Amino acid sequence: MEALRRRIETQLLSMTGLALGQLDLEHPKGDPGLFGPESVCWRVHGDFPSMLIGGISALLVQVLHPLALAGVWDHSNFRQDMLGRLRRTSQFISGTTFGSTRDAEWLIDKVKTIHLQVVGTAADGRPYAASDPDLLTWVHVAEVSSFLAAHLRYHNPRMSLADQDTYYDEIALVAERLGARNVPRSRQAIAEYLQAMRPQLVCDARSREVVRLLLDAPAPSRQAKPVGALMMQAGIDLLPPWASAMHGFSPNPLQRQLVRLGIAGVAPVLRWAMRDSSKHRAHRRMGIS
Repeated sequence: MEALRRRIETQLLSMTGLALGQLDLEHPKGDPGLFGPESVCWRVHGDFPSMLIGGISALLVQVLHPLALAGVWDHSNFRQDMLGRLRRTSQFISGTTFGSTRDAEWLIDKVKTIHLQVVGTAADGRPYAASDPDLLTWVHVAEVSSFLAAHLRYHNPRMSLADQDTYYDEIALVAERLGARNVPRSRQAIAEYLQAMRPQLVCDARSREVVRLLLDAPAPSRQAKPVGALMMQAGIDLLPPWASAMHGFSPNPLQRQLVRLGIAGVAPVLRWAMRDSSKHRAHRRMGIS
């Protein structure tokens, strides 16, 4: 049984930023990082299955913004290396959440430097820059609202409204450090922001190509492919109704129920297997058993 657990864990870790080997989340001892173990974001970001599902859903929301999509389309190699992009995104999220203060600040500075190089003209003729404060806010909100939605559906549906607001308030720090402005910091503010952004969103041929590539992304192994496909469907199922409609997704109630039942069966196995995740390593740094 232990050999099976290790095999599953190895495959899961290969998908995360830990596979890049650039962060030592266990040192320096006692450093709480930007948030610390009592924070709500440690709870939300510490659950691998819901974070993976939320990340898929977040990408599907993010690519509906023409300028956000243009930056990824023109300056990322995601079409050739979807797994690499997943690892880099995972590294940033886990490092800024669970890493030491030094590592979190290093990652933020690194991404800010990369953003300065991501400039161009979108397909509709508008100029874009990844360092645009408003664009940074969009990417952040699409991401964290998806993470929390996945957490509520698949890990802790009883999380209090106060803790949900605290999560948004805490995690806004990272967006602001990157240069975002007017970052919404509560459930109501997030909902109002997304509603206000909807007239700017578009689903075009590029958006659909990203979806196709995401659905065709390789799994860590042949055995993991069915689980990966289930996670993809769960990410689609998690989308807000308006985003689902824009993408043309129309799963029926039975399909939705089957996906959610499937995750209910798979998620506990993934949690059982993951004993050396970013959160576990950060706990060791803080002396938490």
